[in-house]
Amino acid sequence: MEQQPQISDYGFLSDSRSGALVGKDGSIDWWCPHRFDGASVFARLLDPGAGHFRLAPVGVGGPGYRVERAYLPDTLVLRTVHHTPHGSVAVTDALAAEVGARAHELGKNSPAVLIRVVEGLSGRVRMALDFAPRPEYGLLTPYLHEQADGGVLAGAGPVVLMLRAGGLHLRAGRDRVTHEFEVSAGQVIGMDLAFGEAYGEPPARVDPLTTLAETTEAWQAFRETHGYSGRYPELVKHSATVLTGLTYARSGAVAAALTSSLPEQIGGDRNYDYRYSWLRDFSLTMRALWVAACPDETSRLFAWATRSIGRFGDEPVPVLFGVEGERDISEHHCNHLRGYRDSRPVRVGNDAWRQRQLDVPGEVMSAVWRLRDYLGVRFEDELREMVLGLTEQVAATWQLPDRGIWETRDEERHYVSSKVSCWLTMDRAVGLADRLGDRADPGRWARVRDEIRDTVLREGWNDRIGAFTGAFGSAELDASVLALPVTHFLPATDPRMRSTIAMVERELGTEDGLLRRWTTDPAGFLLCSFWLVECLVMTGEQQRAEALFERVVGYSNDVGLFSEQIDLTTGMQLGNTPQALSHIGLINAAWRITEPDSY
Repeated sequence: MEQQPQISDYGFLSDSRSGALVGKDGSIDWWCPHRFDGASVFARLLDPGAGHFRLAPVGVGGPGYRVERAYLPDTLVLRTVHHTPHGSVAVTDALAAEVGARAHELGKNSPAVLIRVVEGLSGRVRMALDFAPRPEYGLLTPYLHEQADGGVLAGAGPVVLMLRAGGLHLRAGRDRVTHEFEVSAGQVIGMDLAFGEAYGEPPARVDPLTTLAETTEAWQAFRETHGYSGRYPELVKHSATVLTGLTYARSGAVAAALTSSLPEQIGGDRNYDYRYSWLRDFSLTMRALWVAACPDETSRLFAWATRSIGRFGDEPVPVLFGVEGERDISEHHCNHLRGYRDSRPVRVGNDAWRQRQLDVPGEVMSAVWRLRDYLGVRFEDELREMVLGLTEQVAATWQLPDRGIWETRDEERHYVSSKVSCWLTMDRAVGLADRLGDRADPGRWARVRDEIRDTVLREGWNDRIGAFTGAFGSAELDASVLALPVTHFLPATDPRMRSTIAMVERELGTEDGLLRRWTTDPAGFLLCSFWLVECLVMTGEQQRAEALFERVVGYSNDVGLFSEQIDLTTGMQLGNTPQALSHIGLINAAWRITEPDSY
C-alpha cells in the first residue's frame, strides 16, 4: 500500500479564496477551489484514491534524485527544483491572482485557476503528468473530454475543470490523464487548471506565464504595504503572508487551517475540520495582524465577526462560523475515505459550533478593546449592540460550566481559562462604558468582574500542587493557564503565576521546547510553546525566552510552514496544516520578545 507523504512534505498555495497543498513529489493532493471550506477536487491527502494532480520527473525518489524548494520572496508562489541523474528541472506552482490585482485587492476576485510552469534548467529531463480529479471528496469520477486545443475538460456533478498544458496534446483516459514529455535546458512549458461551476460561468482561460508573473507581483505588492520593525522580521513577515493566504478575502475571515481531519495522533480519532473561522482565535489573530502592520485586515476581520454574530439573545455565541458567516456547519463523516494514514473518521463540518464556549465573548471584547481608537470614539449601532449583548450574556452565564478552549466532547467543566475570559469581557466592558450609551452599567459590571476574579483566584488555584489548574477543583495541569499573564489577569511575576509557569514547563514540557496541553496529550501543541515564550519574557527571563523561541521555530518545514502539533518522539508535524494559530503564536511571541510590555 502506498505510504502517504508526511504532513511536513506539503507546501501551501493560496489565492485568498481557496488553498492547495503540493508535496515534494510534485503531487497536488488537496484543493477545494470554490472556497476554503468548500468541497475538494483533490483529496489524496485523506485517501490515495480521492484525487490528485502530479507533475514531476519520471523516477522521483530514485538513485541520484533530490529536491529543493522555496517560495519566491514575499509570496506563496512555490518553486520546486528536481535534480535527477539526467538534469534539473523547476516546477513553479501558484493559485492565480486576478490580473491587475494589487495590495488589498488580492483574492477578492480570484479566478480559481491553478498555474504550473515547468522550466528546464540543465540536461534533458523526462516529466510525467498524472491528472486524476475526484470532486466531492472523492465521491465523483468525472467524464473526460479532449479539446481541440489539446486540453482536457473534466466534468461531474457541479464541477467543471479545464486542464491545458502549453503545446502538449493531452489524451483522456477513462478516469485520468497521463502524459510523459521531455524538457531541455531553457525550455518553458506553462500549464493551467481552471475550476468552473457546471451551471455557472465557464472556467477562466489564462496565459500561464503571464498569470504567474502577475500573481508573483500581486503578492509582493501586498507585502510592500505592510511593515514590521521588530525582532525576527523574516519569520514574522512569512507567517503574516501565511495568514494572508488563510484569509478569505471576500469577507476578511481567517480560516483556522487549510485542511480537515489531519490527525493529532496517527491512527487516532481526534481528526477535525478546521477550515472555518473561530471567534476564539479572534483577539490573538487581531493582535498578530496588528503587530504585522495590517490595519486594513484587522478592520475587515472585525466587520466580518460583527456581521456573522448578528443579533442574539440568550443562546451562546457560536465559537466558529463559515468563512462567509454561516452559523450551521453541522458535522458529518466521510466514511468512504480512509483518512490520513488510516486515521478515521474523516469529518466535514465541525459540531463545536453547538457547544457553550464562555471564552468567546472575551476574545471578541479583547479585539474591540484593541481597536477602540481605530474604530473611533462613537461606536456604530451594530457594534454597540454587540458589545452590550456580549457583556450582559457573560454577566448572566459566567457561573455555568462549558467545553473549554480545547473544545472537549465529554462533560462540561468550570475551566479556568474560560472564567478568565469572562473576567476579560467584564473588564473591557467597564473600560468601554463611556462609548456604549445610556444602557451601559459600569458599576454593576465592575462588581461582576471582581467576583469572577475572586472566584478564579480561590477555585482555580490548587495549593497542593502549587499551580492554577485546568478546571476548578482539578489537580490536572493545563497549558491554557499560560494565558493568564498574556491577558493581564495576573502579572507573570506574581508568585502564584511564577509557580504555575514553572510547573507547566516542568510537567508538560520537553527538553526540545515542546509543550503539551495536558499530561496525556500525545503531542506538543505549538501555540502553547509560544505562550510559554511570552510568559518567560514577562518574568524577565529574556534569554531563556529567545532560546525557546528559536528551538520552537525549528519545527517548521523546509518552506516555513507549521501544522498544529509535533510528535514528541519523531518530531513529525501532526494536525491540520498550515495552522493559523501556530503562525499567530510565532508573530505574537516575536513581538513580545521585541516589546516585553506590549499589551
